[in-house]
Amino acid sequence: MQFPEDLRYTKEHEWVRDEGSGRIRVGITDYAQDALGDVVYVEVPEPGTRVSANQPFCEVESTKSVSDVYAPVSGSVVERNALLQERPELVNEQPYGDGWLVVLEGSNPVELEGLLEAVAYRAFVEQQTD
Repeated sequence: MQFPEDLRYTKEHEWVRDEGSGRIRVGITDYAQDALGDVVYVEVPEPGTRVSANQPFCEVESTKSVSDVYAPVSGSVVERNALLQERPELVNEQPYGDGWLVVLEGSNPVELEGLLEAVAYRAFVEQQTD
C-alpha cells in the first residue's frame, strides 16, 4: 500500500496534491481503490461545479458497490479527468497518477492545513485494518 509523502489525505480516503495558485488535484487513495475492487464507472462533476468540504461530490462504481467521494476542500471544479470515461480502471491501476478525479480551485486555503499528512494517514489506515 502506498502513502506518498507529498500528498495530504482525508479520513474518507481521498488524497490531495496542492499544485499551487489555489489548484488542488484530488483522487482516491490506494487503500480506497483496493477496498472498492475493480472500478467500472466514475461519475465526476463538470467544470464550474461548486463543492463543499466533507460533502459528496462524485461517485465511484465498482464490481462490489457504489461509493461516494467526499470533497476534501471547498471550491470549484476547474478540470475533470476525461480519461476516466473510457478507462475507469485507471483509478485502480494508478490511484496517485492517471487515476486522479478532478482539479479544484480551492476557496479556503486553511482547509488544506486540516488534512492528514502521510504519516498520520498511514496510522489511521493501520487502525482500520487491525
